[in-house]
Amino acid sequence: MTENSSQRPTSGPNSHPELPTQYAPADVEGPLYERWVERGYFEADAKSDKEPYTIVIPPPNVTGSLHLGHAFEHTIIDALTRRKRMQGFETLWQPGMDHAGIATQNVVERELAKEGVSRHDLGREAFVERVWQWKGESGGQISGQMRRLGDGVAWNRERFTMDEGLSKAVQTIFKRLYEDELIYRAERIINWCPRCLTAISDIEVEYDDDDGELISIRYGDLEEGAARSASEGGGGRRAGASIVVATTRAETMLGDTAVAVHPDDERYRHLVGTEIELPLTGRRIPIVADEHVDPEFGTGAVKVTPAHDPNDFEIGQRHGLPNLTVMDEHAVITAHGPFQGLDRLEARSAVVGALRAEGRIVAEKRPYTHSVGHCSRCKTTIEPRLSMQWWVKVGPLAKAAGDAVRDGRVKIHPEDMSKRYFDWVDNLHDWCISRQLWWGHRIPVWYGPNGEVVCVGPNEEPPSGEGWHQDSDVLDTWFSSGLWPFSTLGWPEQTESMAKFYPNSVLVTGYDILFFWVARMMMFGLYAMDGTPPFHTIALHGMVRDQFGKKMSKSFGNAVNPLDWMDTYGSDAVRFTLARGANPGVDVPIGEDWVQASRNFANKIWNATRFALMNGATVEGELPAPERLSATDRWILSRLNEVVAEVDAHYEDYQFAKLSDVLYHFAWDEVFDWYVELSKTTFAKGGAEADAARRVLGEVLDVTLRLLHPVVPFVTEKLWTSLTGQESVVIADWPGDSGFRDEAAEREIENLQQVVTEVRRFRADQGLQPGQRVPARLELSGTSLAAHEDAMRSLLRLQPAGEDFTATASLPVAGATVALDLSGAIDVEAERKRLAKDLAAAEKDKAQTTAKLSNEGFLAKAPDHVVEKIRTRQATAEADIARITAQLAALPKG
Repeated sequence: MTENSSQRPTSGPNSHPELPTQYAPADVEGPLYERWVERGYFEADAKSDKEPYTIVIPPPNVTGSLHLGHAFEHTIIDALTRRKRMQGFETLWQPGMDHAGIATQNVVERELAKEGVSRHDLGREAFVERVWQWKGESGGQISGQMRRLGDGVAWNRERFTMDEGLSKAVQTIFKRLYEDELIYRAERIINWCPRCLTAISDIEVEYDDDDGELISIRYGDLEEGAARSASEGGGGRRAGASIVVATTRAETMLGDTAVAVHPDDERYRHLVGTEIELPLTGRRIPIVADEHVDPEFGTGAVKVTPAHDPNDFEIGQRHGLPNLTVMDEHAVITAHGPFQGLDRLEARSAVVGALRAEGRIVAEKRPYTHSVGHCSRCKTTIEPRLSMQWWVKVGPLAKAAGDAVRDGRVKIHPEDMSKRYFDWVDNLHDWCISRQLWWGHRIPVWYGPNGEVVCVGPNEEPPSGEGWHQDSDVLDTWFSSGLWPFSTLGWPEQTESMAKFYPNSVLVTGYDILFFWVARMMMFGLYAMDGTPPFHTIALHGMVRDQFGKKMSKSFGNAVNPLDWMDTYGSDAVRFTLARGANPGVDVPIGEDWVQASRNFANKIWNATRFALMNGATVEGELPAPERLSATDRWILSRLNEVVAEVDAHYEDYQFAKLSDVLYHFAWDEVFDWYVELSKTTFAKGGAEADAARRVLGEVLDVTLRLLHPVVPFVTEKLWTSLTGQESVVIADWPGDSGFRDEAAEREIENLQQVVTEVRRFRADQGLQPGQRVPARLELSGTSLAAHEDAMRSLLRLQPAGEDFTATASLPVAGATVALDLSGAIDVEAERKRLAKDLAAAEKDKAQTTAKLSNEGFLAKAPDHVVEKIRTRQATAEADIARITAQLAALPKG
């Protein structure tokens, strides 16, 4: 039994501190957490000779606060690291925050606006100082909220993506990539936010269905177009110098530089190479053939606006088309007199009106629902915009990231997520890394008066003198967070922490950022570390949704602040609820009633342990030899060892829902509802058997609390230290294989459980109250249950049979027979009528399902799940018939 036993205290069984009658999380959680931190339990020692286990926190934004997604992810990571710490690993859960360029700048700019000033009034240097001031005073409140949740992070190692060390890492890798020609500057289409006035990454674009309009416009000669329409309406076809295109953004036609058709589209082949008049502008534009065009969509002809659409830009590059920008950074029209100065939405209406006046509107569809990108920060509609930006050439980096998973150096869990990863990295476009902000890592490139371009590393002096200036843009936040697994360990310096804790053991993160953050860490880690990936395993989880499976959102009115639930039910209840829903890669539905149920579980653990302590449960000394233990004791110890193995297997497979479910049912059903209840009879008898049961109960609670600790750390800490008298369960040994297995005892107690369950069901079916005592005779000779008669009578509220005992019902179960005298306890005739009605319903259901399952035609056509459902109904009906028939037979004869 030594593998399941932690080091024993020297205190005796009567030295346990008395637990309050009720568990009050608010009184327990805060003080416990501060004690853990003060004692340094979560710190990681790079000099240790223990095997390392490393996880980095997906860095939350410095502007952020704890939401359910954080709580879910942090619960998983905390459980993994707490278990590894108990297993003897040198465990590092690396904390830190992201500087969140756009979000943070927006927050500070809003604060300045209240004072009547803008960042431009302050100037760049003073504005950045103001942001640092805000960060020191108001930023990072999520750190305190992580403590509320119980995050066991190494706070002494906390990092920030704008720290001096991390800034050095950013400059170092930028310079290396630049010198390897993997960073370049070019004019391309980017996602532009007219409100934030910056390029933003793909992940910062949220797509929603908007009600817009689809306008079909005739380009070219109106008379030719009318004649052509008349001819085609009559079934003929004639060439005409007009063509119809459709658009949801009519204002962008002012920047059209071509119309494109598919090269194999016979309708337009005669027009390819000709020019056509662009309405409202007086310009003539070419008609080009390009395979990108889908001839089946709309009219098969598309307008080409290279400066305002990414696909059009590619067409323009292939055909040498000019890039005509018609909007400024605020999405205000800059061209074509009558529309100049109009906001893009104002211009859309004005352009459509002008086209209608000329008779060029062929069709209008309103509302036209289509997917539109919005800035995730301010919800402004994104504008594709041609802009000079800095880019990462991702081709070779993405290939390396794909190869690392293909050759097994990195495993993605669940494995079926690998396809999504490959679909992304194998088709990755070059990455725009420059942002038009003041808060962030400024691009380390200087420009000289004669066109010089100099990239400056962290230990180099930048050029100076008249005409020299640094690039005004900063780097995408994802650039610095892509270095997180090694920049937090001191890279580019070869630190002790780098040597000890790189590569990370596992990355735990949501599948929704697999493509963005994960892929970028893979690319940068492999590049900077000479082919060594940043982590061995990528464990992906889903998103938290409401109890109906709907995405949580303030606009939907279903968003939940986890801190409110923690205040009401305790942090353990929130954590256990989240863990019970954590199936790998699958979204997690959650409702408040589930948190209430988890609170009830915490209370159950508390009350059961309190009962055990009051009755002398102890961990002192070795367990008695098996031959000195009762079957009940041997059964629970055997089951305990099986549960340890099950929980370990589920941890290794990141199956948190399964391991939580195993622990829930073992603790509640087997330990509390069966073993504790059976032990009450033993304690009442006293003697050596009771002493052995107290030691076994102490052992079972000790191991169960240690198994539960990584998921519900607070209540288990309070109870375990009360039970064992030891310092903390945080640093206790993780339970191992005790080698104890007793299949005979398991079968014996299973038989006991079967008898108790069947009699309880019979009592309920007969309408007896749970506490109502009934005379009974137990015929147990020849079975292993004879030793359990007292416990069975106690559990079933059965009185001994007196001299006038008359058996009116007899239940044969598991080789035993329980005879009951129900005379005077029930209305026999009413019960017989009720059961007869239930029996008729069950027989009808059996007949219906049997008929369907006997129909070959039905079996051949019906889906497998439908057939299986009917088979289940049939089996249920057969079981009901057997049960009801037995109940009728057991009724007193009237």
